[in-house]
Amino acid sequence: MEALNRILPITMDQFLPTVIRYKLEERRLVQINACRIEGGYELSYSFASGYNMDTLRLTVQEDELVSSITQIYPCAFMQENEAAELFGVKIENIDRDYNGRLYRIDRQTPFKEKG
Repeated sequence: MEALNRILPITMDQFLPTVIRYKLEERRLVQINACRIEGGYELSYSFASGYNMDTLRLTVQEDELVSSITQIYPCAFMQENEAAELFGVKIENIDRDYNGRLYRIDRQTPFKEKG
């Protein structure tokens, strides 16, 4: 049987309810990825069940607040800190927020500028 891998565009209103549903379905968090786009960010949250993976694709404006998922998936704290520190994504209520001190970097949010 072939694995099913889907990218699912999602709105902010759908984001946390879907993450909670995935937790209740015992899906594991695989990765969180941030990518700079014009005027904001594209955030990808991948969840797996067996060999099947869904990636929630959330597009947010540069100053839009994104709710942390660390209260649902505690392991997300490193990847959320990374997205906030390197890209400038405004993630609120991260459990174990490093407040810009995760990496020793020469300048603040080095990946915020689109190349």
